[in-house]
Parts: sequence; C-alpha cells; structure tokens
Amino acid sequence: MSARRKIAVVTGTRAEYGLLSYLLKNLAADPSIDLQLIVTGTHLMTGFGHTIDLIKADGFDIAAEVPMDLQGDTDVDMAHAMASVLSGMTNALAKLRPEIVVVLGDRFESLALAQACLCLKIPLAHIHGGELTQGNIDESIRHAITKMAQIHFVAAHPFKQRVLQLGENPHNVHVVGAVGLEAFFTENFPTREALEKDLGITFNDTSFMATYHPVTLDKGDPTDKARDFCAALDQFPEATIIISGANADAGGQRMNKIYEDYAAMHPGRVVFRKSLGHLNYLGVLKTVTAVVGNSSSGLLEAPSAGVPTVNIGDRQKGRLSPMSVIHCADDTASIVGAMRQALSSEARAKAAKKENPYFASEHPSRAIADILKSVNLDGIIRKPFYDL
Repeated sequence: MSARRKIAVVTGTRAEYGLLSYLLKNLAADPSIDLQLIVTGTHLMTGFGHTIDLIKADGFDIAAEVPMDLQGDTDVDMAHAMASVLSGMTNALAKLRPEIVVVLGDRFESLALAQACLCLKIPLAHIHGGELTQGNIDESIRHAITKMAQIHFVAAHPFKQRVLQLGENPHNVHVVGAVGLEAFFTENFPTREALEKDLGITFNDTSFMATYHPVTLDKGDPTDKARDFCAALDQFPEATIIISGANADAGGQRMNKIYEDYAAMHPGRVVFRKSLGHLNYLGVLKTVTAVVGNSSSGLLEAPSAGVPTVNIGDRQKGRLSPMSVIHCADDTASIVGAMRQALSSEARAKAAKKENPYFASEHPSRAIADILKSVNLDGIIRKPFYDL
C-alpha cells in the first residue's frame, strides 16, 4: 500500500476558513490523504474573535499554529506582520514537509506562505486566482501568488484566461467555480428564529447585512469611510442591521471600534460581531433584505442567497458582477441611494433569480480534492513560462 499524500491547507481568516471548510472535510475523510492543517493570521488573535476555537470545535486536528505578530493598525504594522508569518511559516513547513500546500485568495499572510513554499521547493495550489480587485493591494498579491503556485483552481473561465496570460500551463489551471457556493447545496442553515436568539435581535421588515473593510490603496483615513458608512445606515432607522467585523488590513481595528460603538448606540436593532461563523453568516445572508458593504461575499455568495447587494467603492473593482449587485461611490449620499434601490421590488426580483457567474458545480471541493490527490508532482516545481 502506497504512503498517504501529505497535503497542507493554510487558513488565516474566518471568511477564508468558511470557504475552505468543505475541502478540508473531503481531504480529512480520504484515506489516501494525510491532511496537515496550518492555522495563522487573525484566527489566533483575540481582537478578531480568536476563531481558531471554531476550527477546533469543527473537529479538525491542527498540525501547526503560526502566530501573526500584528502590533498595530498601520501599513507598517501590516508589513512587519507579514514578515513574522514568513518566518513562522518557514519553520512550520520545514517541520511538516508536505508534498503540496493549498492556499486560497489574496491576503498578505498568504503571500508570506507562498514565499516560504517557493524557498522550500514545495508545490503550491492556489484557489481563486485570476480575479481583479483593483482598489486593494490584494490585486498585486493575488497575481504574485499565481506566479509562485504550480496548480490553480479558478472560479470562472475569464479568470483562467488571466492566469494563462501570466504564463501558467493550461494543463494545471482548473475551472471549479467559487468554493463558497458549495454551502448552498450542502448545509442546513440556521433558522430565522435561531439567528434571532443567537444575535439577540429581531429581524424587522427591512434588514441589512453590513461588512465594510479598509480599501488598502486609498490614501485617506479609513475611519472617515467607516463613519460615512454608519451615517448611511442611520438613514434607515426602521432596519435591523448586522455588522460583521472588518479584516486585519491597515485600519481594520479602528474601523471595528467605530462599528462596535455604533451598535452600542442602537441596542436591540444593530448588532456587531467580529465573527459570525460561516453558517451563521450565510444564514444571515439568506434572511436579510439586502447586503451592503465592500466584501467579496456580496458579489460571490449573496447572489446565490437571492438577495441584492450594494457594493461600495473600489475595493472589488474589476470582479465579475452578477445582475443582483448595485455599485455605488463611497460617500454617504451615494450609499443611501444605492441602499434604497436595493430595497426596490425591481432589485429584489433580479436577486431572486439567483444568477451567479461564479457557479460551476455544486461540489467544487470534491473536484479540487480529486486533482490534489492525483496530480503528478514529478518536476512540477520547474515550471517554464507558457507563452500564449
């Protein structure tokens, strides 16, 4: 009997863990796979919910914990934190020696992981490459990871074309769809009543799921944008509002303090959570009237939940845009106008069609797992530039 293939999966944020959870279950259940789960980033930080506890509660064994030394909330702090992840990840990978490492997305800690894999000559599989988010440093990070990865799992055919433009071999680029959509075909979501009990609120006739992150290529103070956002929410005093915390980009912690204070000013109607958990988050998406903010989930998952999205500003600029998404500028008046449009019968009728360009199959994680366990790794590290 041949030895099991050692596959390491790395997770650094609550949102990305939710997207990876189905792949993790498939890999963990496969007797031919030795799953090595590496946890880093905000999972290990109390200020972002210490979401490693959720991973442990799901029953996954953790092979390594790599702390991210994020000392503050500036771009300098973010760069230093990335360096700490590079050092810690190098040590973890040198000890575990996986045959393949899997990473999703475009976070700065993911770039540190990719650098470690490159130096240690460990093949890297990248999920969700080829996409555009032109308002963020994530744009450059995503394409940089593509060049350091050998195997690519993309969400749509236009993204495959971009990965090919970067010189990757078509044989190693696989269109599997957005992995986050698998939940809509797999899970039983919390009921409205269960969500209300957990959150301590009652969903009114109008309700919003709100997630507004820093836009890392903007030069202004991100807290100004957070205050403008809250001012827009103020224009809907009848609405129940669930605010999910900003991520660990520069300014995220300061924005979260503003959201926390805003929720405290509107008890019983506005709730702030650093992390909702994957199923609760998607359950809220399916329950609210509309989604508002600048999270990728507004473009990827919300359309399959059948709710309109108000996408604010440039953070997601360049992504494929489903018909249920309403784009607006980041000033208060523009946000309010777009939110009112999202509440219209026309917008809700469009959203109810659940048309989603990121959908390719009901079970993308199965396709990814099958490729990971069967791909020929001989010589895969030496990848020539593939000219179109």
